[in-house]
Amino acid sequence: MMTASGRETTRIGRIAVWTLLLGGGTLFIFPFFWTVTTALKTWEQANAYPPVWIPKPFQWINFYTAWTTLPQPFHVFVVNTYVIAALSTLGTVLSSALVAYGFARFRFKGRDALFLVLLSTMMLPGQVTMIPVFVMWNKLHLVDTFAPLILPSWFASAFSVFLFRQFFMTISRELDEAAMIDGCSYFGIWWRIILPLSRPAIITIVILSFIDGWNDFMGPLIYLNSLKHYTVSIALNMFQDQFYTRLDLLMAASLIHIVPVIALFFAAQRYFIKGISMTGLKG
Repeated sequence: MMTASGRETTRIGRIAVWTLLLGGGTLFIFPFFWTVTTALKTWEQANAYPPVWIPKPFQWINFYTAWTTLPQPFHVFVVNTYVIAALSTLGTVLSSALVAYGFARFRFKGRDALFLVLLSTMMLPGQVTMIPVFVMWNKLHLVDTFAPLILPSWFASAFSVFLFRQFFMTISRELDEAAMIDGCSYFGIWWRIILPLSRPAIITIVILSFIDGWNDFMGPLIYLNSLKHYTVSIALNMFQDQFYTRLDLLMAASLIHIVPVIALFFAAQRYFIKGISMTGLKG
């Protein structure tokens, strides 16, 4: 039975932990808070010193101004980004899950060595292959199209393959054997059994891939030349160049950019945490 002094020590420990968590959470959320409040300020309030913490009144028109002030309507950039991020995410999930299924369920000579080679590609900086890859797409006459930003994801991602493989190995092989007895093919097992049981891993990859595609700046900067093809990240760079003194409008445009990602994460965070936590259960 815990004594009074022990209970007091436990209580003090909990207060200390909660204080640290509250302080750390406040520290990390402060930049987002400042972004939101600045997006709702007037130009004078955004540049005032000492700073104005709470805008009065809220300038909701800043979002409309940020949406319509560029040469191309902002919704064009948003749609382009959605198309690239969605198709890239779909390609990453399907191709990586299929490759991971092979590594997790089939035994063949050199499997582990091949998997090690696949993982080693994650240590290769993108800058090393940037020029030869651009030359390749240029030879195919696909520069200034979405193809260089979408097609590579349909050939699997090393990190996604690793995550899927680790998750697939937690699924009992007895399910595969029972399905094969019922006449199910290998592809049918993957499609009808493995993927439905891997929802946490799939959602984890969806979140990571979508965020990567949505926030990608270097890829669109290299391959997209036409204004009608620009993504939100390129539009924000244009916005910053033209309105670098208008912090209120710049923060409003930034919020337009990050809100879809925040909404996606909070909608699927339960599966995201579960998917991450279960990937290392089996080696």
